[in-house]
Amino acid sequence: MSENVTASVKYVPDYFGCNVFNEETMKKRLPKNVYQALLKTQRLGTALDPDVAEVIASAMREWAVEKGVTHYTHWFHPMTGVTAEKHDSFISPTKDGKVIMEFSGKELIKGEPDASSFPSGGLRATFEARGYTAWDPTSPAFVKDGSLYIPTAFCSYTGEILDKKTPLLRSMDVISEQAIRVLRLFGNTTATRATTTVGAEQEYFLVDKKLYDKRKDLIFTGRTLFGAKAPKGQELEDHYFGNIKERVAAYMKDLDEELWKLGIPSKTKHNEVAPAQHEMAPVFTTSNVAADQNALTMEIMKKTALKHGLVCLLHEKPFAGVNGSGKHNNWAISTNDGQNLLDPGANPKDNIQFLTFLVAIIKAVNDYADLLRISVASAGNDHRLGANEAPPAIVSIFLGDELETILDALETGKMISENKDKEFVIGVEALPNFPKDTTDRNRTSPFAFTGNKFEFRALGSSDSIACTNMIINTSVAHVLKEFADELEGSTDFAADLNKLLIRTIKENKQVIFNGNGYDESWIEEAARRGLHNLASTADAVPHYTDDKNVAIFEEFKVLTRTEIQSRQEILLENYSKIINIEALTMVDMARKQIIPAGLEFTKTLADSMVAKNTMGISFEAEKKLADKASCLTNSILEATDALDNKLLDVKNYEGGEAIARFYRDEIFAAMQALRALVDELETITPEKIWPFPTYADLLFRV
Repeated sequence: MSENVTASVKYVPDYFGCNVFNEETMKKRLPKNVYQALLKTQRLGTALDPDVAEVIASAMREWAVEKGVTHYTHWFHPMTGVTAEKHDSFISPTKDGKVIMEFSGKELIKGEPDASSFPSGGLRATFEARGYTAWDPTSPAFVKDGSLYIPTAFCSYTGEILDKKTPLLRSMDVISEQAIRVLRLFGNTTATRATTTVGAEQEYFLVDKKLYDKRKDLIFTGRTLFGAKAPKGQELEDHYFGNIKERVAAYMKDLDEELWKLGIPSKTKHNEVAPAQHEMAPVFTTSNVAADQNALTMEIMKKTALKHGLVCLLHEKPFAGVNGSGKHNNWAISTNDGQNLLDPGANPKDNIQFLTFLVAIIKAVNDYADLLRISVASAGNDHRLGANEAPPAIVSIFLGDELETILDALETGKMISENKDKEFVIGVEALPNFPKDTTDRNRTSPFAFTGNKFEFRALGSSDSIACTNMIINTSVAHVLKEFADELEGSTDFAADLNKLLIRTIKENKQVIFNGNGYDESWIEEAARRGLHNLASTADAVPHYTDDKNVAIFEEFKVLTRTEIQSRQEILLENYSKIINIEALTMVDMARKQIIPAGLEFTKTLADSMVAKNTMGISFEAEKKLADKASCLTNSILEATDALDNKLLDVKNYEGGEAIARFYRDEIFAAMQALRALVDELETITPEKIWPFPTYADLLFRV
């Protein structure tokens, strides 16, 4: 069947990946030696010869042109939170006034976008404009919207890293190197590379575009800055895994087909807890490709929604009072000889290799919990962490009873009695029994072991997964290096390993918590254990440049101190800018829409009072409502002016940290005060007067 097969074909394998320059396409179009060289680069991370790149570029162009493509773009991940692209055509003029379609290996390998207009945290001045993109051959090129998309890294003219892909790729190399060192100690001589893999579950909301277009807050900020609760929310829990509405199902079908054509293995779709909230989950792939695919998934989600008259909201908390949206980062590490290093096997207590990697991860999370918190820090996610749909800002690990018992026994030297309850017995003769997983699930845990992987649940819906996985990889690599350094010279490996594991468990077990992360007592307990509680972005991000954190990035050359400082500055600045935009939007909506609506309602009531008074009829109800509406409207005007004036005070603060704390402590408090008044006014104002769609409209009219 043709590669140009359309999505109308129902047999998915016929068109899956048809728009990707994948292994199947490469094998057909590349000479065998070139194909093998590229495959080696993708699987083992080896360098690619420029001559090989020339052949690949020619094959890519021919393949893309056959699909009607006229342009190519180096697609990269700057520190904006979204992807970036600049499109150049394949055309090259000829002497006879015509053109030919050309694309060289040099053009494939390197591009040159402007670096000064992207966030750099002070690394680049406006006049220092030159930047470079460099082809990432480990992530396949694809065609979309008439262009060939080439995944690339992005750096400045002087070599500073300005993107999210490069540090992730470096971290994948360093964790592979250190994992292989540890595996050699266990006698493994066949594995040559360890690869981290990720499956990123993506939550999102769908709202009607006609309603969306009537709300400035959704347009400008992605969330509702005002909105009284609807009479019904999620309290019946009837939306979760419920029947999918026809309009949403049509969207999900089209989304799957678009993702499948791009080689993204969208696997699961269902309704989430909140009304109008849904989830998509893909099959695992390598961390780098997963980061690219998740960024592409978010873009396709938004574009596909518009085709159905919908808008896809990826903000972490678009609606107050109902669950927000996260992104669960399912992380594992495996080898090229077929081992999942986080698979406990049938008897985890006897699987000492698994326990070694498990203990290393526990130490990494305990030592670098602040970095993990930073990796999910944003103004949007601050609304969500610690609420009923998200883990708390305190980073801890859930292992489950069986693994915790094994670690306790390892630490104390006590024998473990055999667990005979390893099968789940349903008790209905017609239904099969099945083996239990090693752990239960703990939805309140930020970092939970879920059978053969760890699920980091704290990411926000709009987050790039690149930063989180760069931090997980680097911190685990650091601990594995410590283990390898200590054990490689051992004359009694088993005894020395046992001592190392016991010592590491004793020093780091405070991060293990299997209980309810939402319980108020956990905050006090975590403090006693010495765990971080970095409640907001303004609290977390300044820790990026702590000496211990800079040390591990510089140790492995993942980031320099200067690059870390730039990322810290970008995160703090972005946090402040987002809250500033939200505050200005609130002021604009209050003055141009809400206060006029309050005045109109008050006038309507006053007119009714006059009419009733003329007729000698009691107008007590109108008077009570008019007094309340008038009082609230006056208070809204005062609160709006107070917020507007408070925004002027930012000039009194210097430095990203001080400004971020000002926005958190002062501006956000003023925003909350204004919102409370507006939401109360909404509850008494007739729908025909209220100036924009309500929560009831947005959440229940899809």
